[in-house]
Amino acid sequence: MQLDAIPVPDTAPARLSREVAERYYSRAMLNHCLRSYYFAAGAGLHGGLAFDEELLYVAAMLHDLGLAEPFDAHRMPFEAASGHVAWVFGAGAGWPVQRRERLSEVIRRHMGDAVDPGHDVESHLLEAATSLDIGGTNANLWPHTILADVIHAYPRLELADEFAGSFDAQAARKPDSAAARATRGGIRQRLANNALETIKS
Repeated sequence: MQLDAIPVPDTAPARLSREVAERYYSRAMLNHCLRSYYFAAGAGLHGGLAFDEELLYVAAMLHDLGLAEPFDAHRMPFEAASGHVAWVFGAGAGWPVQRRERLSEVIRRHMGDAVDPGHDVESHLLEAATSLDIGGTNANLWPHTILADVIHAYPRLELADEFAGSFDAQAARKPDSAAARATRGGIRQRLANNALETIKS
């Protein structure tokens, strides 16, 4: 599978979600969101899963907005804050309430346990992709060509230090959050040891 075989939705909401991502993320975080989509969609295609490309793309673009300073809720977990911002984005995009709720749900679930693809395929794919990009989880399940192509197109830059610092800040204010549990569980070390860091861009 080649990178150009992974479809990128060309709808107004998809284009606008990337515009939002470019406005509010650092370059390292923007690239993380782009890689998350390509890894998620690539896994879906490789596994023969049918998924909503637009929903998955918008969720990937917006899933970490709660880590961006303008949207960083003081007590709410960042994934919940990201879900709320995404719901408002969906309203502005003219999505019906049910689709806004789905977008918010997919984003909230990306920080939880692995999701059964038979129950919620978009949440499954986004959780798997972000776990890969941050912690290197199950990297052997992706074709190496896809991993290398995506990282070449969207380099990791200083993601490891920046993301770990964001989670440290979240943990200090929100000790019961998933980010705090990840920090206590050694996410900084997992970022540094992620096998994807060894793939040259």
